[in-house]
Amino acid sequence: MAFVTANWNPLGDAFYRKVELYEMGWSLKDGLRECLVAAAPYGGPIALLKEPQRRSPSARPQLEIYSSSGVTMASFVWKSGVVKQLGWTVCDDLLCIQEDGTILIYDLFGNFKRHFSMGNEVGQSQVLEAKVFHSPYGTGVAIVTGASRFTLATNIDDLKLRRLPEVPGLQGAPPCWAVLTQDRQSKVLVANGADIFILDNAVCTPVNPPGLSPQATSIVHMCVSFSYKYLALFTDSGHVWMGSTDLKEKLSEVDTKVRNTPKQMAWCRRPKSREPSVVIMWDRHLLVVGVCKDTIPYHLDDDSVLVPELDGVRIVNGTHHELLQEVPAACEEIFKIASMAPGALLLEALKEYEAASFGKCFLSNFSPEPQVCMCRDLRVLNAVRDYTVGIPLTHMQFRQMTVRVLIDRLVYRKLYPLAIEICRYLKTPEYQGVSRVLKHWACCKVQQKEEADENIARAISLKLGEAAGISYSEIATKAYECGRTELAIKLLEFEPRSGEQVPLLLKIKRSQLALSKAIESGDTDLVYTVVTYLKNEMNRGDFFMTLRNQPVALSLYRQFCKHQEQDTLKDLFNQDDDHQELGNFYVKASYQEKLEARIGLLQSAVDEYNKAKNEFAAKLTEEEMRLLRFQRRLEEEKGECLLGFSLHDTISTLLSLGLHKHAEQLYKEFRVPDKRYWWLKLTALAEKEDWEELEKFAKSKKSPIGYLPFVEVCVKRQNKYEAKKYVSKVTLDQKVKAHLSVGDLEGAADAAIERRNEGEIGAVLSRCSPATDRALVERLNRAKATAAKK
Repeated sequence: MAFVTANWNPLGDAFYRKVELYEMGWSLKDGLRECLVAAAPYGGPIALLKEPQRRSPSARPQLEIYSSSGVTMASFVWKSGVVKQLGWTVCDDLLCIQEDGTILIYDLFGNFKRHFSMGNEVGQSQVLEAKVFHSPYGTGVAIVTGASRFTLATNIDDLKLRRLPEVPGLQGAPPCWAVLTQDRQSKVLVANGADIFILDNAVCTPVNPPGLSPQATSIVHMCVSFSYKYLALFTDSGHVWMGSTDLKEKLSEVDTKVRNTPKQMAWCRRPKSREPSVVIMWDRHLLVVGVCKDTIPYHLDDDSVLVPELDGVRIVNGTHHELLQEVPAACEEIFKIASMAPGALLLEALKEYEAASFGKCFLSNFSPEPQVCMCRDLRVLNAVRDYTVGIPLTHMQFRQMTVRVLIDRLVYRKLYPLAIEICRYLKTPEYQGVSRVLKHWACCKVQQKEEADENIARAISLKLGEAAGISYSEIATKAYECGRTELAIKLLEFEPRSGEQVPLLLKIKRSQLALSKAIESGDTDLVYTVVTYLKNEMNRGDFFMTLRNQPVALSLYRQFCKHQEQDTLKDLFNQDDDHQELGNFYVKASYQEKLEARIGLLQSAVDEYNKAKNEFAAKLTEEEMRLLRFQRRLEEEKGECLLGFSLHDTISTLLSLGLHKHAEQLYKEFRVPDKRYWWLKLTALAEKEDWEELEKFAKSKKSPIGYLPFVEVCVKRQNKYEAKKYVSKVTLDQKVKAHLSVGDLEGAADAAIERRNEGEIGAVLSRCSPATDRALVERLNRAKATAAKK
């Protein structure tokens, strides 16, 4: 136990320890001297660019990529421009930021992926300093130019450059600056002398750190915590100020007794820390400064680099890789002297029983699940911390990172067997675990140019089998991108989903097969996609012939043309001699034209319907033409615009305008059914409240719709006087309803009693008032009783 705590150093209420992660496997002649260094968080890879300022073509710098244990992953001569900064993305891609504002992106193995620019203005004024940062939105880049202006990109995968406001009085690069993410926005914090400014999209805001030592005349270094919540400032007086990044709260200020500007600073703070601290590094000297104002000094044997982590700081030098962190509370409880914490007791049990798991059998109220899960996690961590893998994660970093991201990082390093074993050991769902790893393996496999297509396809098929969630089309696409078209086609044969094969089949110019697969899939959008592709790739005749052999595609394309390409639709019908559809086409097209052109198109429709031997459609179209001519004549004579109205609406409008003779003409000419015409005229006269004309109309001849509608339209217009004129004409079976409509209870009662209808008697009763209609109620009740007996 004494050995475990030998390197613990007290800092306030907590202890700090510096433990060795690896003795580095690299062999660096001059250590990290004259190197640009970038180490990714969460135990990620390390990039070195040796002597980056070399500009001579005969002596170019060397870019090297290593694992955290110093195992070489890539090494190549840098042949591009002068690099000002290196950095890692959240996906472990390397960013190389050049002096001209161009940013080149490489993968872990030194393969070039793409490049982008930070803008023309940056290229003209050159990059003085740059920083790569991570935020909830991805990987960002911030640079300051020779014109003392800052340019910011919050997410390099969705590049939107922001030029930040000027800093008053700033010339050249600032003494120190940092990027922080607050309130869904990335900002830059800049020091200029003793002044601090926060730069956001449009405003440069001066801020004053509360309680900053009056001895300070300038701020020479700053750092932001891993979570962007806390800020540390180092002044020329040797003081370290610690507080919140909004500069509203001060945590502490400590005099380090050292006035030299530090090479690097980093927060050493884990979540729920009892004693957060800031690590300050000078040449061969390291100082841990706590909020409690205590300090811990360390001597460094070599040039080193600090790598901030979620729960500590990694220290990398030419020979060793160490982790400086606050001792976790669980470790402190287990190993501190005379501890009676459960963990300490379990350690004692280990000594007595050889295995800690033996003791849990005696605790009936203890769930073994947490211990089992922790042991499982520790085995995974030990596996990835192994020197050959070189990912030195702490348990807290592992929980924050999640298993999925760890698997992604192993896959990215092409450590497929280890990734699969971890997935199986942790019982990760197949589609999230083993299948996903196998897909990446297969995508890598198709790039092995020395193997024959047949062998690769067979190997992939045997290895993947019917693993859940595997998309052979994605693997085939990768093969095609590598220039292996035949291999791509062989791999597509293993894809069970027809729809997934289509996009790649189009890419490799197998369009006929793509159309068949799209139709098999049943996805209409996919069929449309293929048809559109065929239309653009083939001449018109071949395209129509292809569609004729695929009825489903032809039908869908016709639907598309109805809405988007009317002329193409006409050509399709002509080629197929489809006179019925051509007639329909001319009818629909006619409604987009003026009168003369419309009649011409309708005549063409009549001709096509006659060819199709559809006499009914031809006759209807001819009648439409007669109606249009009648409407035009009416417009010329009366000035009423009815062009395009239906027969129903035309008659209705004529009646409402009082043009009864013209309405009568249409009624007879087009053989409108009597009932429909009477309804139209009745409704029109009632709406005009032309009661005199309505009465004449009612007497003109016997109504084919009866006279109850006359009663109802008058009542609807609140004219019971007129309504009563028609009550006497209503048939006996409708008498009760008619009398009730005009409020004649006596008449309704007489009709109901005469018909001896129990339901109608009940209806009249429901309208009677027992107080005022007592005699009528009694009479109805007697009649109801008599009707019930029968």
